Amino acid sequence: MEKTEIEELKKSLFLDQKETAAKASEENFAAADEFCKGYKKFLNSAKTEREAVTEALKQAKKAGFKKFSREEKYAAGDKVYFNNRGKALCLAVIGTEKVEAGTRLSIAHVDSPRLDLKPNPLYENDGLAYFKTHYYGGIKKYQWTTIPLALHGRVCLKNGRYVDICVGEKEDEPRFCITDLLPHLSAEQSSRKLSEAITGEGLNILIGSLPLGGDSGADMVKLNIMKILNDSYGIKEEDFLSAELEAVPAEKAYDIGFDRSMIGAYGHDDRVCAYPALRAIIEMEEAPKYTAVTVLTDKEETGSDGNTGLQSAYMKNFICDLAKMQGGKGRIALSNSKCLSADVNAAYDPNYPEVYEKRNSCVLGGGVCITKYTGARGKGGTSDASAEFMAECRTIFDESNVLWQTGELGKVDIGGGGTVAKYVANLDADVVDVGVPVLSMHAPFEIVSKLDVYMAYRAFSEFFKK
Repeated sequence: MEKTEIEELKKSLFLDQKETAAKASEENFAAADEFCKGYKKFLNSAKTEREAVTEALKQAKKAGFKKFSREEKYAAGDKVYFNNRGKALCLAVIGTEKVEAGTRLSIAHVDSPRLDLKPNPLYENDGLAYFKTHYYGGIKKYQWTTIPLALHGRVCLKNGRYVDICVGEKEDEPRFCITDLLPHLSAEQSSRKLSEAITGEGLNILIGSLPLGGDSGADMVKLNIMKILNDSYGIKEEDFLSAELEAVPAEKAYDIGFDRSMIGAYGHDDRVCAYPALRAIIEMEEAPKYTAVTVLTDKEETGSDGNTGLQSAYMKNFICDLAKMQGGKGRIALSNSKCLSADVNAAYDPNYPEVYEKRNSCVLGGGVCITKYTGARGKGGTSDASAEFMAECRTIFDESNVLWQTGELGKVDIGGGGTVAKYVANLDADVVDVGVPVLSMHAPFEIVSKLDVYMAYRAFSEFFKK
């Protein structure tokens, strides 16, 4: 065979090498940069699950979404929402087909790894005041020392009122931090395993050093802190028992690189999928064929348990209620539904090639990533998307010129991870993970490509139309 024939045969039979950032059009770069301006604002205003739902609901209401009522009848094109306890949110645009014919779901989580305050957190030790914490989700504990922290959350009082707290985000506000040993005194610490250098009980946040009125008596620094909190928020120490307070990195979202092609921020996992899924449903201009639903869920980082996590019945009940509104059966609607589990994957990192299988890894700037299965080692704890649904998603993205790629989470025997996909599959729906590649996942400062964020938005938008 001649050389040209061989090249043509390769082109027709070999796996198509998808467009990467090097091949993407200038129009895509410009659109991605513009889309990510809104995403960076979302990141800065939504560092907790409560804040993410509050911001998402604000945008949804502006776009015409109304509170869902089981007593109402909704027509094609109507936009409704269900707010689950302020920490999870369902948004739906009613389709022209009956809900019983199935929905098109996009589900992302809005919780991220962080440090939660313990129920009895405040103490003084040798003239310094601290908050004790219990870390939430999978973290590398050493990454949380010596970085500026902000405090976010809600304190509920016995009289039925609550106080929302956010300290450390504005320029003139104080920050907090966890101290670490100086190199001169850390020989023993440095000899430990990396995972043991900092302990969970050692993640104590420094919050003050001044005793009340200059008095050197016992617990006077603690008393001074408590007085400041009482003067500012009207709370007492016992009110910490009914509080949800979270310490998160105080950094804002920044463009990364001389070319400004990437974004560095806290909380990309999984708000980098939540925001595109939110915008995709908000910006629908006409009624879809199948009812479109975006779900922003909570508790994924700790197993999706609890009444705001996806193992609870709230999302299932919402779909069933939509079907019942039209005289249909919820279980049939769920069985006919198709879902993009909108969650991130680990981008290939050239600094650590030993943990990746390069042929089956996603890359930064390669587009949105389809992850057929997650789990650990022998695919433990995964739903494993069907070949049929994988083919359907490939077709949708290719026909719509969405840049996409596939990826696994590292080498087979190295590690693994999970998403909410298996909980959706357990409802008898078709589901596959589709999300954005991330560098430094679960770190206080993660990296994503603007192009990939935009392609996630395009992917969810096109999926809703089919």
